[in-house]
Amino acid sequence: MTGPQPTSASQSATPERGGGNAMALLVIASCQLMVVLDITIVNIALPHIQSSLNFSTTNLSWVVNAYTLTFGGLLLLGGRAGDILGRRRVFIFGVLLFVLASLLGGLAQNSGQLLAARALQGVGGAIASPTSLALISTTFKEGPERNRAFGVFAAVSAGGSAIGLLAGGLLVEWLDWRWVLFVNVPIGLLIVLATPKWIKESERHPGNFDITGALTSTLGMVLLVYGFIRAAQDGWSDALTVTSFALAVVFLALFIFVERRSRQPITPLHMFADRNRAGTYAIMLSLAAAMFGMFFFLTLFVQNVLDFSPLRAGLAFLPVSAIIAVGAGLASQLLPKYGPKPFMVTGGLLAAAGLAWLTLTDVHSTYLGSVLGPMLVFGLGMGMEFVALTLMALSNVRIEETGAASGLLNATQQVGGSLGLSILVTMFGTATANEAEKQIPAFLSQASPAEALRFQRTGVLPPPYADQILTSGVSAAFVVAAIFGAVAALVALLVIQVRPSDIERLKGGGLGPGGM
Repeated sequence: MTGPQPTSASQSATPERGGGNAMALLVIASCQLMVVLDITIVNIALPHIQSSLNFSTTNLSWVVNAYTLTFGGLLLLGGRAGDILGRRRVFIFGVLLFVLASLLGGLAQNSGQLLAARALQGVGGAIASPTSLALISTTFKEGPERNRAFGVFAAVSAGGSAIGLLAGGLLVEWLDWRWVLFVNVPIGLLIVLATPKWIKESERHPGNFDITGALTSTLGMVLLVYGFIRAAQDGWSDALTVTSFALAVVFLALFIFVERRSRQPITPLHMFADRNRAGTYAIMLSLAAAMFGMFFFLTLFVQNVLDFSPLRAGLAFLPVSAIIAVGAGLASQLLPKYGPKPFMVTGGLLAAAGLAWLTLTDVHSTYLGSVLGPMLVFGLGMGMEFVALTLMALSNVRIEETGAASGLLNATQQVGGSLGLSILVTMFGTATANEAEKQIPAFLSQASPAEALRFQRTGVLPPPYADQILTSGVSAAFVVAAIFGAVAALVALLVIQVRPSDIERLKGGGLGPGGM
């Protein structure tokens, strides 16, 4: 269907400088924080959700993936909706939908209800998140002011994952796992109330919604991720595993076909013609895969092996948020002088180094000796990366395509995270199955009749046998995660080319077709 005609200039005016822009940034950043931290805030609650709603360990990843798949799959449509209907209007609707889904998730009585609510949360996030990023481009003046705004946004995007773990720990420890979802209700409502006061409506650009593109891309990614998770449970030769992969290829090929023929595609393929932007999306895809896996598996490790309480586990990740903010602040200050490429390469190398360090974890590891150091190295790299990636993805984009460009960047982050996590879960499942073949006979050879009977009834090994199996799987997953980080650094080194005009725009000295 065709969207409304462009609004008047008065409607598209930006807020007043100074305090108005500061409040606008606070509203935008608060929304992004709420949406991003919801990816990991449930991680701390996963052991409690598992026992409360009877999830298996491999199926437990769907509590994360149900959110990230709909989020990533529909981000492009959400960004396009903001361009056509007006970004403030779409922003408010997305936040309200997110609030409703959070309420339903907190009230869930079984696994199906929770997964449905998490998927609906992803829809709300997909509408609100790309719109919030696009609002920065239309609210803040190009140059240092916009660089600082992008720095805050990037720090929130990268650090929100660690903040979510802390918030989740506090809520699970003091209240109940359901409050990791309920907490979004008051926060979201405050954002909705503040938005009309501090954020002006953007100009609307007539256009069509590419529903077919959105559906085919989402179905293709869901089937691809399901195939990896199914393989972890039932093997690569399982009929449903093979069918899932085959259908994923069909739907993703259909998506590309639809986009090439559409006059107003949800994914403007010409954006990939710019090697810097294409490289940026590839880097984000790889880094998100590594980041989602790190938080997912470290959360299981510190609670199940190190026996951290939910609160202590949340506090364990707090230094990551601080170091990500340091990395983001450093990058936003130095980008105008050195350009984004050095931070992309260095950030990828640091992320890969931190993840490679984490492969050394075992049952004898400690938090201070084996976990904190790698997390800090990884976090510093991610802080540098997210600022550089955000700026590069929106460089030389026409105003009417800002929403689509920001949606595509967010989509690669969420889809990369879901796909990466499913691959890492597959590696985890294979490694734990192999280790279990060693640990089960060792346990049975020493177990008392009562212990052997308990194992036959529950299928659960006691420590240290269970810990050995878990750490073996976690270590294997981090090997693949480190490869993702190395791929990101390699793409940054070989693909990204920073031009003098890019440096000038970072300094506020030049304008491309649509600004940065």
